[in-house]
Amino acid sequence: MSGEQAQSPPETETDTTPKEIETGADAVVRSLENAGVEHVFGVQGGAIMPVYDALYHSEMAHITMAHEQGAAHAADAYGTVTGDPGVCMATSGPGATNLVTGIADANMDSDPLVALTGQVPTEFVGNDAFQETDTVGVTSPVTKANFFADDPTSVGGDVGTAFALANRGRQGPTLVDLPKDVTNGETTDDPGAPELPDTYAPPEKADSDAVSEAATALARAEKPVILAGGGVIKAEASDELRAFATEHEIPVITTMPGTGSFPEDHELSLEIAGMHGTGYANMAITVTDCMLAVGTRFDDRLTGGVETFAPDAEIIHVDIDAAEISKNIEADHPLVGDAKVVLDQLADSMVGSPATESWVEQCQTWKSEYPMDYAAPDDEPVKPQYIVERFDELTDDDTIVTTGVGQHQMWAWQYWTWTKPRTWVTSHGLGTMGYGLPAAIGAKLAAPEQDVVCFDGDGSFLMTCQELSVAVRENLDITVVVLNNSAIGMVRQWQDAFFGERHMASEYPWIPDFDTLAEAFGARGFRIDTYDEVEEVIEAALGYDGPSVIDVHIDPGENVYPMVPSGGDNGLFALTEGQL
Repeated sequence: MSGEQAQSPPETETDTTPKEIETGADAVVRSLENAGVEHVFGVQGGAIMPVYDALYHSEMAHITMAHEQGAAHAADAYGTVTGDPGVCMATSGPGATNLVTGIADANMDSDPLVALTGQVPTEFVGNDAFQETDTVGVTSPVTKANFFADDPTSVGGDVGTAFALANRGRQGPTLVDLPKDVTNGETTDDPGAPELPDTYAPPEKADSDAVSEAATALARAEKPVILAGGGVIKAEASDELRAFATEHEIPVITTMPGTGSFPEDHELSLEIAGMHGTGYANMAITVTDCMLAVGTRFDDRLTGGVETFAPDAEIIHVDIDAAEISKNIEADHPLVGDAKVVLDQLADSMVGSPATESWVEQCQTWKSEYPMDYAAPDDEPVKPQYIVERFDELTDDDTIVTTGVGQHQMWAWQYWTWTKPRTWVTSHGLGTMGYGLPAAIGAKLAAPEQDVVCFDGDGSFLMTCQELSVAVRENLDITVVVLNNSAIGMVRQWQDAFFGERHMASEYPWIPDFDTLAEAFGARGFRIDTYDEVEEVIEAALGYDGPSVIDVHIDPGENVYPMVPSGGDNGLFALTEGQL
C-alpha cells in the first residue's frame, strides 16, 4: 500500500439480544430454542442463509463442519449421547444430499435427529433451479417424517413437530425443507413448544394379559436369556434391566446397539452377540429355551440365519414399534410398549423366578471354553486388541468411544469393557465408514466433562479426516486412534476367507502419515510402531488438552474373530479362518 501500513477493519460487537419474530427464519430458530436446543451442526449456503442470519441473534452455538455429512454424523452422535435430538442444517441441492448418508444412518439406528435444509423459492420448485433437489422425495425413505414448509406463519410449528416426532416413540430422524421465500416471509407467530400431532400416540404399556403370559413362560424356563437391544438405552431402561436380571438370575446378552445397557463386568453378562459376538453369547442364544428380547429389531448381523437363531426358544419380544414384532423372528409373546414401562410390568407379573443355577453355571463354562484372548508376541507387529485394552484401562468408566466401520470397530466393541449406557457411539445398521471422527465431535460437545476416544481405521479416517479442522478450531479434547493396517481391513478379511485371497481394491499401496497430517491440521500427532511405545504415547495423547491423533501401525494380517459367516448358524462360529 505505497508504504502505508494496512489498517485492520474495526471490531464489531456481536448482538445476542433475543430478536423479535419478524420472518419465517426467526420462527425456525425460536422453535429450536423452545425445544431446548443448545448446539446446531451445519454448513452455510444460499438457500439456508435466512435461517443462519436469524441464528446470528440466538444463544445456540453453531458448529460449522467441514462437510454436511460430518454435520449429520455429529448431530446423530450428539443425540445418541444426550438422548434428545441432535440438529443439523444444510443448504439446498448438494448440501441436502450430502446430509442423506447421515440421515439414513440415524434412521437405521433409530437415533433422534432433526435436519433442516434450505430450498429454492417455492415459485422455482420443479423448474430445475440452481441447487434444487427434491429433498422431501429423496429423504422420505430414510426419515421417520419430513415436511415441506409452505407458509411463514406455520414453519415454526413444522420444526417443532419435527423435533417432537424425532424424540417420541421410536426415535428417529425427521427433516424440514425450508424454501427461501418461506424463511424470508413475514410473520410474527411464536411457534411455542414442540408438540406431537394429535394422530400420533406411541404405546407405553403392553397388554396386561400378554405380559402375564410372558412372565409365566419366563418363570418356567430352564435356560432363559435376556437379549438387550438399543431400545433399552433409548428408553432409559438400563436400571430396570439390571434389576430384573439380577432379581431372577437370568444371563444377559447385548446386541451391538444395546452395548452398555448391562455392565459387562457383571457375572450375569455374556457380553455381545452376533456375527462377531462372543462364543459364549452365541452358544447361549443357540441353546436357550426362552428369550426375553427387549428393544431389538433382530437384524441379520445379530441373527445369522433366522431358521437357526434360538431354534428351541419361546420368544418374548418387547418393542415400542409394533412393526418390528415378528418382522424377522417370530414372537411367541409380543409385548408392544416402552421398554422401561414393560420391564416394570414384567417385574410386577413374575410369580417366581426360573431355576437357573445349572444354566448360569453352563454359561460360565462356555466363558472358559471360548475366551476372548489373542496372541501378542513382542517381536511381532502391535495387535489392535492390545491397544483397545490399554486405552480401556487408562481411561474412566464413563469414557465415550466412537468408531468408524470395519475391523477397528469390531475390535473396539469386543475388547472394551462396557459398563455404562450411551458410551458406545457408532454406526450399527448402515455401517457408515467415516462416522467416527465427526461422531467424536458431536459426542464431546454433548458431554464435555467425559473423555472421548475415537477408534478409526485408515480407510474410515480418510473419508472424513477433514473434520479434524473442526476439532482444532473448537479446541475439543478428543483422542483419535487410527488402527492402521494399510487396507480396508474387513474387506480384505472377507477376500481372504471367501474370494480366494484376491485383494481387489482393498489394500492401500500408499497412505499418508496420519500423525504428520494431524499436525498439519493443528492437532497433535503421535505414532506407535512397537509395544515399547504404547504406554507412553497413550498417556501423552490422553494428557494433551486438545485433539490428538495416534497413527498405530498394527499387524496387517490380524483378523476379527469369533466370526459367524453371513446367514450362518450362531452356534457354529469360527475362531480361525480355517473354520469358516
